Amino acid sequence: MFHLYHALSALLLVATANATPWALSRVRHGRWAAPLDFGTSLADGTRMLGDHKTWRGFLAGSLACGIAAPLLGYPVWLGLAFGAFLLTADAVSSLVKRRMRLKRGTKVPGLDQLPEALVPLVALSRPLGIGFLEIGAIALVFLLLDFAATRMRHP
Repeated sequence: MFHLYHALSALLLVATANATPWALSRVRHGRWAAPLDFGTSLADGTRMLGDHKTWRGFLAGSLACGIAAPLLGYPVWLGLAFGAFLLTADAVSSLVKRRMRLKRGTKVPGLDQLPEALVPLVALSRPLGIGFLEIGAIALVFLLLDFAATRMRHP
């Protein structure tokens, strides 16, 4: 059985964790933007993640989910964990793109959306009250929403 309320609530958590770091970067303009990789370069001389993945974004996205979760009927810990899982998966996707030697900001459909949506949804499916049908629907909707938002941000 498809649980619409739980699916929409989980989608809101995905959107919150995904959009908060981006929105904060627009407002703060580089302030408090310590890179998640601490400036680490790999053996080939390329940065591990780069300057666009920051502790500010990671913490803000996680905290925003921690605040949103109780508003949606979930405990704070679930929101914090959700945001941390999503943003960790997003950083791993960035690492993969770096290893592919893609330039910063290069979009890879699927890789840019699916890991960050699927990791927290699968890991926290039981406390979120969702199953595989909801997980698939949320991931698909997020993929489509992210494509639309990318076009709006970069026409």
